[in-house]
Amino acid sequence: MFQTNALRPSLKTVLKTTTVAGLAAVMLSTGIPAAITQSFAAAVKIEAPQVPSFADVVDAVSPAVVSVRVQSRANPVSDDAASGNGFSFDFGGRGLDELPDDHPLKRFFKEFGGPNGDKRAERDHGLRDGKPGRLRPTSQGSGFFISEDGYLVTNNHVVSDGSAFTVILNDGTELDAKLIGKDSRTDLAVLKVDDKRKFAYVGFADDSKVRVGDWVVAVGNPFGLGGTVTAGIISARGRDIGSGPYDDYLQVDAAVNRGNSGGPTFNLNGEVVGINTAIFSPSGGNVGIAFAIPASVAKDVVTDLMKDGEVSRGWLGVQIQPVDKDVAESLGLAEASGALVVEPQAGSPGEKAGIKKGDVITAVNGDTIKGPRELARKIALMRPGTSVDVALWRDGKAESVKLEVGTLPADTKDASTGAEQQQEEQQPSSEKALADLGVTVTPSEDGKGVTISAVDPDSDASDRGLKEGQKIVSVNNQEVKSADDILKVIEAAKKDGRTKALFQIEADNASRFVALPISQG
Repeated sequence: MFQTNALRPSLKTVLKTTTVAGLAAVMLSTGIPAAITQSFAAAVKIEAPQVPSFADVVDAVSPAVVSVRVQSRANPVSDDAASGNGFSFDFGGRGLDELPDDHPLKRFFKEFGGPNGDKRAERDHGLRDGKPGRLRPTSQGSGFFISEDGYLVTNNHVVSDGSAFTVILNDGTELDAKLIGKDSRTDLAVLKVDDKRKFAYVGFADDSKVRVGDWVVAVGNPFGLGGTVTAGIISARGRDIGSGPYDDYLQVDAAVNRGNSGGPTFNLNGEVVGINTAIFSPSGGNVGIAFAIPASVAKDVVTDLMKDGEVSRGWLGVQIQPVDKDVAESLGLAEASGALVVEPQAGSPGEKAGIKKGDVITAVNGDTIKGPRELARKIALMRPGTSVDVALWRDGKAESVKLEVGTLPADTKDASTGAEQQQEEQQPSSEKALADLGVTVTPSEDGKGVTISAVDPDSDASDRGLKEGQKIVSVNNQEVKSADDILKVIEAAKKDGRTKALFQIEADNASRFVALPISQG
């Protein structure tokens, strides 16, 4: 009635029998064996999101970007210098002549230019006949063509000491180039390659439309590796890195290293928005902070260099400094802006027009001047001979003067008062402490101003950099020759409700203004 487990077929046997039977049925019905396949998992693959690629930009601009190799001639060296007699060498307490003959340093100087050096050393260095030495590689940077007939742009610091220049195209072709002109103030230079071919070239962008956060691509020759591309964004605009009065750099975070100098930074349209010129790096390598000369600056300078070989800039001829909050308060200005005139240079357009020390230049041709850099750039961009209206703040009221912009001398330095300082220590004839100011002064030996003989280290004067030996030549634009003169000016300022006074300080043949609090007691 009931089957025992021994007689019941197992599930495995049933499945196996069924499978075999099914296979036999297929074979019988078709006449051919059915295909038997084994299934595997598919390889992982995803659809990447569509993001911008820089490849098209790089393909288009790379032929216009070059490496610049610079060579210079070794300076002739005298026999004494070459032999070590012109220098003070010290090797463990012994001079060069006292070293053993087989010492490696002595062999080095003997072989390369010593009194017993061989003819090869004399020929290479020009030690005997006074002729310049042979050309030697001194620097390498980057550049880019801006015309099909071979004009190209690079940095001044790349080529400044060079005697010969070689341009290396992205296909490895090497061509000689000549220097057309250079400008140290903006660190720009123009080279020219004379060749029958037409060169691929790039143009400058309108950098007024460049925004912080825009993508950029830097192309150059880092570490001499050849054409290298890096990408990043514009990190900031209007950076002042202390390289000169015209600092107005773009900051980018694309990787820029040694050898990228003079190379271009492109926007995604293949236009040059900046020229790489400097990096900020504690280690000397890229840390994501690089600075590029804006296209608007480069375009004007390059045009002048191509045309005349030099840059012609406007010149006002006044030494200026920023107006901070304390200075503004001492002068009665509503806000801390403008450029404070420290000293007009003798014979300059500014002096001829009547600009005086202590004036604040607030506008040029109606355009507001926020600070010294803005004034320097605005005047520099003007053609010499241009007539301009200069708005001033003088003695608590607004005035204006008209002047004709001059030509900036080739190597001019900031104008200074240039008063010679007495170097001999002499016993002052009289001293008086200005306790509220924290300084002690004595009449200057040359009769101009008073000399600071002591500074209270806990005073505002000390905090603002006043030091012993410096001179106070004026207070609130009034000349002073004694401590009593200073006190009279301060009392007048108190009556006018002023809480600060403006001191003109001279030191190291330079002049500056410092605002100091004055006691109301």
